Amino acid sequence: MNNVCISSPRLFLESLFHSAIDAAKPEDCVRLSLPPRPAGRTIVIGAGKAAASMARGLEQSWEYPLSGLVITRYGYGAPTSRIEVTEAAHPVPDQAGLDATRRILELISGLSKDDLVVCLISGGGSALLNLPLPGITLEEKQLVNKGLLSSGASIAEMNCVRRHLSQVKGGRLAAACHPAKVVTLLISDIPGDAPVDIASGPTVGDSTTCEDALEIIERYQITMPESVHYVLKTGLGESIKPDDPRLSGNELRMIAAPAMSLRAAATLAERNGVNAYILGDRWEGESRDVGKVMAGITFQAAAQGEPFKLPCVLLSGGETTVTVRSNGRGGRNVEFLLSLALALNGVPSVYALAGDTDGVDGMEEIAGAYIDPTTLKRAWAKAMPPMQHIANNDAHTFFETLGDSIVTGPTLTNVNDFRAVLITHATEV
Repeated sequence: MNNVCISSPRLFLESLFHSAIDAAKPEDCVRLSLPPRPAGRTIVIGAGKAAASMARGLEQSWEYPLSGLVITRYGYGAPTSRIEVTEAAHPVPDQAGLDATRRILELISGLSKDDLVVCLISGGGSALLNLPLPGITLEEKQLVNKGLLSSGASIAEMNCVRRHLSQVKGGRLAAACHPAKVVTLLISDIPGDAPVDIASGPTVGDSTTCEDALEIIERYQITMPESVHYVLKTGLGESIKPDDPRLSGNELRMIAAPAMSLRAAATLAERNGVNAYILGDRWEGESRDVGKVMAGITFQAAAQGEPFKLPCVLLSGGETTVTVRSNGRGGRNVEFLLSLALALNGVPSVYALAGDTDGVDGMEEIAGAYIDPTTLKRAWAKAMPPMQHIANNDAHTFFETLGDSIVTGPTLTNVNDFRAVLITHATEV
């Protein structure tokens, strides 16, 4: 086993995390996926945490005239010369996103069949590309969005609701570009990479219905303003369906996805003499429950050396959820890690890192955290009961106090969560 892994498991795991992020570097991915030059104009639009860096990469590789506007999260801008970059709020939409979305609709109005629209979409676009349907105010949309985020609903369920309350999601943006050709370049942050769920599918036909969205809101008992109920109950919020002729001839190109990043991390681990096993990129469910499941897999490997050959690192991705029960500083990756640490209870051969590849876990400018066999012992020494912190959804405070937070700053990409569990040798558990 490589000395780096033996002497500094944290450094080793951080190197895997950064390799996963680098594999989804937007500039490189965009350059390899550009469409041919059109006979008419080229307009670039888009939204997401990677939108600015995608726009920069497109500008650098496109020799012909173009113009456009993309929306990204505050702090995630990148220097561009021909494509305007506007910043707005995430995960709860704000007025800046609404204003920028209106401007995008103005840019794509009156296009011809000779024109090309390149749409740059990445995770985070659901909040950033924000224009509620007539009759629904921004404040009402914010209320529903906050309710969804704290409900424990899956990302697919949340995006189903969002698609039916928006003037641009669920294929509506592509329909507004008609008759121009739309080529969408996608960076996926969604388990399974379903295009309709990446930023709520602004250029993708949607087979779900207003009835489905209403059922989700009622299932999770989310506060629903009367305007939202009316739009869903009457079907006024119905999205564009996959067979709509306005979507005919458009193209979707997946340029980066979680599986690619996990493979990059696995390659680096193997290069360092550590066996790497990818457990999948579609993990969902409550973060604390996923932590317990991962602990069960880890116990088997650490105690029996099976089904994985030691030393090894177990890699996984996806998007777990947190049902908010308190007002602590939390996020899905740190809640997973604290749950994992509690279940492992100090197994001497296990280390782990979990982080969001966009650099933000929950509402914090912190990507994630790291645990080792001493995590719980150090917490008790600082009079920090771990069970109290997980009960309060306060894992960021827990790891920050221990000095085990992982801070990357804005990564300008987003291929969802990254989890790595390192098992250095067999041990009794």
